[in-house]
Amino acid sequence: MIYIYDIQNKDNGTNEQEVFLMSRFEEAKEAYAGVGVDVEAALKQLQQVRISMHCWQGDDVLGFDSDTLTGGIATTGNYPGRARNPEELMADIHKAYTLIPGKHKLNLHASYRITDEKVDRDKIEPKHFKAWVDFAKEEGIGLDFNPTFFSHKNVKDNMTLSSPDKAIRDFWIEHGKACRKIANYFGEELGITALDNIWIPDGTKDVPADRIGPRARLKDALDEILSVKYDRKNIADAVEGKVFGIGVESYTVGSHEFYMNYAAKNGLMCLLDTGHYHPTEVVSDKISSMLLFNDSLALHVSRPVRWDSDHVIKLDDELKELATELVRCNALDKVFIGLDFFDASINRLAAWVIGMRNMQKALLYGLLTPNKELKAAQDAADFTKVLQGLEEIKTLPFGDVWAEFCQRNEVPVDGKWYPIVKEYEKDVQFKR
Repeated sequence: MIYIYDIQNKDNGTNEQEVFLMSRFEEAKEAYAGVGVDVEAALKQLQQVRISMHCWQGDDVLGFDSDTLTGGIATTGNYPGRARNPEELMADIHKAYTLIPGKHKLNLHASYRITDEKVDRDKIEPKHFKAWVDFAKEEGIGLDFNPTFFSHKNVKDNMTLSSPDKAIRDFWIEHGKACRKIANYFGEELGITALDNIWIPDGTKDVPADRIGPRARLKDALDEILSVKYDRKNIADAVEGKVFGIGVESYTVGSHEFYMNYAAKNGLMCLLDTGHYHPTEVVSDKISSMLLFNDSLALHVSRPVRWDSDHVIKLDDELKELATELVRCNALDKVFIGLDFFDASINRLAAWVIGMRNMQKALLYGLLTPNKELKAAQDAADFTKVLQGLEEIKTLPFGDVWAEFCQRNEVPVDGKWYPIVKEYEKDVQFKR
């Protein structure tokens, strides 16, 4: 535990908190050095990791082109202060970034276009997202993108790209093509590769009579969407599977197996969402297998509670194991890490800050783990040493290193950011 004092020196007016934290940090460095961990190297590596913060936490996934949320997605809660327009959403996002160490990315859905034009999703263009590019340049962040295959009249009978209705499929194919063009625009403008991730809600509530037909149509639709080639420096394509969703409990067209095979065959990334598997499955165990056969990987990090309920992520055992596995696989420069939760029962700004900081803490935990030494012990069949090492690092002064990371990035340490959120809530959010 880290104790934070806020004492003003009467002689020179300096704040002694920084001195206290620095002393604790130096002690922490020594403790970690004792198990073979270079703390400075860990902090340097963490500084380079950009996490994609999802815009839809700020407004309960409503976006700016629909008044209702449909297509197997739901938010629960009615906490006041939801962002209602682009200006409010951008203000909340900016405030969140001031409380999160480092420079990151923002993950957008196509439903968040900013325009006065009446344009449907199959006709969206880069110009409809220029305001987001301008915002990203001001913040020094990158942008990621997602086609929005939900909350639309053309989600017919829970089907989009796999629909037996050609007109429905064609509409969504054009939407997918438009989104890839926009993602490429993000990469060109910002100089940071934009992830374009395809997820669809297609499936059936009860056991289907035909499983292969919808999947064959989905395959053909994806082939058409991805037929246009872009520079990989600007855009990285991913596909995202799922076990089931609301209203499609028995059959999901875009299953994990479908997308894993499609991605492998077509040189795409398979995006793993931590809430999209059976309750006893863990994504941490999948990472090494995926990376052995793929150059890169994409993640949506959420917290399922018995199902894909998209709770704000905690610094729990699976999050730490997930992040540590990324470190062990030397994959921090090969993975696109994005968050994907939406909780309307708590302050939405706080949800972002808690989730982003927890993802960074988990990565730091992995970087501060003596992975090389533990691997050597495992290879030598010294499993007692492995267990002892994994257990004893849990009591090393991790919090002191995290506090130093916050201090270096000029953001509040733990215990200091929440009052800032409460003040913003009172002065801004509760007045909406």
